[in-house]
Amino acid sequence: MAHFAELNKDNKVLRVLVFDNNDVNAHGGDQSEEAAEYIKSSFGTSKDGVKWVQTSYNNNFRKQYAGAGFTYNPTADVFIAPQPYPSWSLNQTTWDWDPPIAYPTVTTIDNNPIGIYWDESGQVWLARDLTNDNEYTWDVNTSTWLPS
Repeated sequence: MAHFAELNKDNKVLRVLVFDNNDVNAHGGDQSEEAAEYIKSSFGTSKDGVKWVQTSYNNNFRKQYAGAGFTYNPTADVFIAPQPYPSWSLNQTTWDWDPPIAYPTVTTIDNNPIGIYWDESGQVWLARDLTNDNEYTWDVNTSTWLPS
């Protein structure tokens, strides 16, 4: 199965559809412009669609599997996930979104598993102890979890 992302004029992914590998191979092969043009001429585009670009379900090329709302960067030839929070910035080396504070290095509290999540309003990492339901705040200065 070959997966192609339909893009609008701003390179936003509108949808991803699956096509037969035989059709792709017969028209230029994986990642070829010829295959993308074949998909467009054979299946068309939706109202806002302007082109198709192949994406890899296994993340073997173009950084990651595209989904609706992703953006395609044609210069870097990568699909970029939507920005998770307004404070996060796009790393133009990895093409991932970086938080303003690095992800915590400690992933357990008292040997208990924790769920770690970003609090955009407080600009901090928070954690919930999954064993006893206590909440913690990540202290970047001491690299420890403090009770909230």
